[in-house]
Amino acid sequence: MKQIVIKTPEQIAKMRHSGALLAKVFAMLDGAIREGISTMEINDRAEAFIVNELKSRPASKGQYDFPYVLNTSIDEVVCHGIPSASKILRSGMIVNVDITLENDGYIADSSKMYCIGQPSPVAKRLVNNVYQSMWAGIRAVKPGATLGDIGHAIQQHAEQAGYSIVREYCGHGIGREMHEEPAVLHFGQPGAGMTLQEGMVFTIEPMINQGDRRIKQKKDGWTVITRDKKLSAQWEHTVAVTADGVEILTLREEERQNGFSERY
Repeated sequence: MKQIVIKTPEQIAKMRHSGALLAKVFAMLDGAIREGISTMEINDRAEAFIVNELKSRPASKGQYDFPYVLNTSIDEVVCHGIPSASKILRSGMIVNVDITLENDGYIADSSKMYCIGQPSPVAKRLVNNVYQSMWAGIRAVKPGATLGDIGHAIQQHAEQAGYSIVREYCGHGIGREMHEEPAVLHFGQPGAGMTLQEGMVFTIEPMINQGDRRIKQKKDGWTVITRDKKLSAQWEHTVAVTADGVEILTLREEERQNGFSERY
């Protein structure tokens, strides 16, 4: 296993800046992601904004030979949905948009769910519960807590609502590299796993299914879907362990307006 990179305050400041820039990308997309737009147009708008307006790099492009700047995962797609000019968003869809951004050598990673037009109450309930599950995991982060505490908080919240946790994908350390140690599972036992310490930076990004947790990968080598074709949802933030809790480095403005804070 690779060694965990503990970030200095100066490095975290750079990651905080990257996270703030990434939040601006979502703010820009909020006005564009609606019924009738193609997922490729979402990709192209994000790339132009990151490169031309924010003078940054879309870190996903070229990573593992992935040719796009983001993932667009619709309905039963769990993760890694590929942008396409022929994939048009329609009313009732739910879509996860997952974006990475690198500025001054440091990467931020975040994803957000969008409900298109008039989604069903079942879809909205799933989207809202996964968001709450992510926050349950975030609030478990503090020095002396464990990775198992994070996973348990997420799992408990989701399963009590009747949902299932995807286990094949997880959060990850992040910094100069998009994927660093540690692996952050979204299920687990309290007190189990690595102990958290100040300066650790990682993502929390639960993928939670409406039905069975089993998944499969499509023939394109990227797109992952639920086996039972029921809905899946995901939210993601990049967080840093502080001296006494957690800082959310990718917090978005609408979250502040809804009462969420950068620090807990």
